[in-house]
Amino acid sequence: MPFIKVNDIKMYYEVHGEGFPFVMIMGLTANVDWWDAPTIEKLSKFYKVIIFDNRGAGRTDKPKMDYSIKLFADDTIELMKALKIQKTHMFGISMGGMIAQELALNYPKQVEKLILCATHCGLSKTILASPEVMEVLTKSRANPTPEEIAKDTIPLLYPKDFIEKNPDLIKDSLEMMTKHPIPLFAYQLQLAAIMKFDACRRIKKLNKSTLIIHGTKDILIPTGNAHILEKRIPNAKKILIDGAGHGLVRQEPEILTRLMLEFLES
Repeated sequence: MPFIKVNDIKMYYEVHGEGFPFVMIMGLTANVDWWDAPTIEKLSKFYKVIIFDNRGAGRTDKPKMDYSIKLFADDTIELMKALKIQKTHMFGISMGGMIAQELALNYPKQVEKLILCATHCGLSKTILASPEVMEVLTKSRANPTPEEIAKDTIPLLYPKDFIEKNPDLIKDSLEMMTKHPIPLFAYQLQLAAIMKFDACRRIKKLNKSTLIIHGTKDILIPTGNAHILEKRIPNAKKILIDGAGHGLVRQEPEILTRLMLEFLES
């Protein structure tokens, strides 16, 4: 399994395919296993796809320290340097979309096109999830098992009707989420980084061709956040996927893959 030294941590990463680089960044608690494998396979026919576990998640180191979105962005740029990637297209989902915004702002010469999926620009302009959803995110439970955390998370990722109609996918998702579970302390550190993030004023300076993708049934980061991003980022285009929740990477992989390729090749 490929690991590489990045800043003060050992980071797990994978490279798929050849061609112009395409760095893809996962969200809160998530790791490489959470990507839809056929999506990565199809993208890798056209691009060199780089996926990795963020600090605190998956097989990457989990130091007990303050985390920030800027720190995650710096980790990502150092991974690019280690892999000798000077410029890349970039995709980020959820917290990964925040990392992508931060990286594009701080290292604009390293980013070609930007895709922001199911994300927001920070707390100053964020449309928050409902109190019920926030309670699930922030509730404390003594020594929760990975299985308990996964079961709590599923309803945040997928609409209720989708869960009922797709038991096999939900079973696969539960197995995926418990394969390399994030420790509670690392989850709390990542969540704290999200709560401190705010790029809503700064993203007006983004001069990248940007695609914003969001599901219409996202209860974790409500769809209104996509409208805010589109309004504040110059040269941004927004596409909503009807009926998709926050976990649209696995709920609507074929639609998402098509939208990404159409945008990158345009």
